[in-house]
Amino acid sequence: MPPPICAPQPRPDPAPAQDGAAPAAVAAANAAAASFTALTSRLDYLDAASIEQVRQAYRFADEAHLGQLRDSGEPYITHPIAVAAQCTAWKLDAQALMAALLHDAMEDCDVTKANLIDRFGAPVAELVDGLTKLDHLPIITREENQAKSFRKMLLATARDVRVILIKLADRTHNMRTLSDTPRSKWARISMETLEIYAPIAHRLGLDQTYRELQDLAFRHLHPWRHATLDKAVSKLRNSRRRDLLQKVQTEVSAAFTKIGMKVSLTGREKTLYAIYQKMKLKHLGFLQVTDLYGFRIIVPTVTDCYTALGVLHQMYQPVPGRFKDYIAIAKPNGYQSLHTTLVGPSGVNIEFQMRTDAMHAIAESGVATHWLYKSQDTEGISAEHLDTHQWLQSLLDIQNETRGAAEFWEHVKVDLFPDTVYVLTPKSLIMALPRGATVVDFAYAIHSNVGDHTTAAKINNEQVPLRTELKNGDTVQVITDPASAPNPAWLSFVRTGQARSKIRHYLKTLAQTEPQGLGEKLLAQALRAEGLEQLPPVDATTQPLWDKLLRFTGNRTRNELLTDLVLGKRIASIVAKRLMILMTEHGHRPDALLLSRERYTSHETLSQGSVTLDGSETASIQYAPCCRPVPGDNVVGYLGHGEGLAVHTAHCGVAKRLQHKDSERFIAVDWSDEPTRMFETGVVVTVTNGKGVLARVAGQLANSEADITHVGMDDEVAMKTIDLRFSIAVHDRTHLETILHNLRRTPSVIRAARMTPKV
Repeated sequence: MPPPICAPQPRPDPAPAQDGAAPAAVAAANAAAASFTALTSRLDYLDAASIEQVRQAYRFADEAHLGQLRDSGEPYITHPIAVAAQCTAWKLDAQALMAALLHDAMEDCDVTKANLIDRFGAPVAELVDGLTKLDHLPIITREENQAKSFRKMLLATARDVRVILIKLADRTHNMRTLSDTPRSKWARISMETLEIYAPIAHRLGLDQTYRELQDLAFRHLHPWRHATLDKAVSKLRNSRRRDLLQKVQTEVSAAFTKIGMKVSLTGREKTLYAIYQKMKLKHLGFLQVTDLYGFRIIVPTVTDCYTALGVLHQMYQPVPGRFKDYIAIAKPNGYQSLHTTLVGPSGVNIEFQMRTDAMHAIAESGVATHWLYKSQDTEGISAEHLDTHQWLQSLLDIQNETRGAAEFWEHVKVDLFPDTVYVLTPKSLIMALPRGATVVDFAYAIHSNVGDHTTAAKINNEQVPLRTELKNGDTVQVITDPASAPNPAWLSFVRTGQARSKIRHYLKTLAQTEPQGLGEKLLAQALRAEGLEQLPPVDATTQPLWDKLLRFTGNRTRNELLTDLVLGKRIASIVAKRLMILMTEHGHRPDALLLSRERYTSHETLSQGSVTLDGSETASIQYAPCCRPVPGDNVVGYLGHGEGLAVHTAHCGVAKRLQHKDSERFIAVDWSDEPTRMFETGVVVTVTNGKGVLARVAGQLANSEADITHVGMDDEVAMKTIDLRFSIAVHDRTHLETILHNLRRTPSVIRAARMTPKV
């Protein structure tokens, strides 16, 4: 079937002819750029059948975009051709080139994915679909739409890396021609390039694309600054420093010729964006940036890299702290080289990079070297990209553990920063993490189970807090406990997207499942008072009964109802009475013996079916800060409005006032025989004021195995007696009594008692 044709766009005023060229000459140039011959010479690495497939994709795209023009006035097809041309530089296969030619067909024309599958097969259609933005979504902001489109693209990339390679080629050509677009778009597109596409290119090892995207974005984001720096660099390039660099190149070439080492020596210049960033971050003037120029030395073998380093260090003095060995420890994107900065003639700092041909290919083209070298031995190259592919696969894990596109993109962005620290496991395995990563990030980088159960850590055999930031060369040991779980406070300091998504996923899952389990207990307890032993099951027979109950309560699902019971939005006794009526209509009868027993024990504080507390609860159960109950205390539970279950001591004045006001919101609670953690409470110690008294009291608390979490005292330090107030963690009421007994026996202590809430 013929492809759908886009409606012709109005043609803007033709671009002015340059150098007096006639309009006919401009038209001829446009026609040449829009023809398949613009690609023909670049396809010599493909076989005849593959070239024909690419030609068919070109014809389809040319017809689909017929009548469309770019902002420059050129036929729109020149853009897909330019994108495909960039992909040929990476030697991508025929499917990728076809997708490059068709990448805007679904987005800008009425071509569907089904059309592409029928015409070119599912693989090509999947690539194009991964590159297609999610447009025309109802009631959605630009940021939300952008986040959804990025998530779609990156998830497609995780399945097939060719998606992002085509997208980067697309963005590169769009940036090269950004000057043709309205200036009002420059800032937004340039910022998007700097914040998203350039970091992705760097993460995938596409260094040449990374540097070009940065410079193009800088040119359009800050045109005046770019022009000023460009002029300054050009002036410096033509000054005496040029002669110095030629002298260095001559001397270095002669040194390698003397030892008989075959090398390829090329000069390299710091990009304008890199110069601008260095001036901005270090508050330097242009003339204070001393490492504008450098040389790249390509040698045959890895051993030759280190030999070349020795030759250079014998010629010029190295700058201390400026040597980096990325061969022994490669960057996460697979980059390998030796870097050293030397003091050349006239005190000019010059950076040298030593690498092999294979390393150079990886440094310039990153993951694209898979196609560049696929006809050769790629075993070494593939190994270098293991971390990059693991990062791409981790995108799928992050997606599974996040709900919204914005949250997904938030997690991914933190992994795109280039600064890296290298740390060691106890088995001397090297791990690369973003700068600022903590012990918890390290734990999740090992495995999600290790991160979830982390309780402590050691760095270089010294105990450290979990929020400690890692430094290059640290040896990190993580200590785990099967009973431990992620702490919400970790989200305030973790750095990696993987750790952040894992923690949030765990907390969200817990926030959903724990209240539902407690809600079942509450409803079952209330239903026992109506004479039924247990809740009706959820199956085809009882589903109509649950549907009627949900209509009565106004909830959408059973789980939502159970959560509302925990949050106090619904009263369990009222829901239980309604459920009993519905079950009676379905032929169920209350158990007379159970009903009598429940009514007989209803005056007791605790009854069968009470909620058991062991300290493992999180958001659904809170221990009231007014009375701070500990195991062994008589306790009651209060279901506040939207606040979950609050546990008070039975004699707490706050609880008594609430019970007088909302008695129906109180439920029976009891302590587990084996609590899983220590509980915080308060003690006040009245002492004779004197030197060292605080240390003696704190020491006695430590000897009693009480963890001190907070210390406070009276402001009147000149008084003869003073009250010391401690927040301490204890096992239970017996432990607390032992602590108070020991405190009363301490010299200078007049009185020691548990802090009680003011009524």
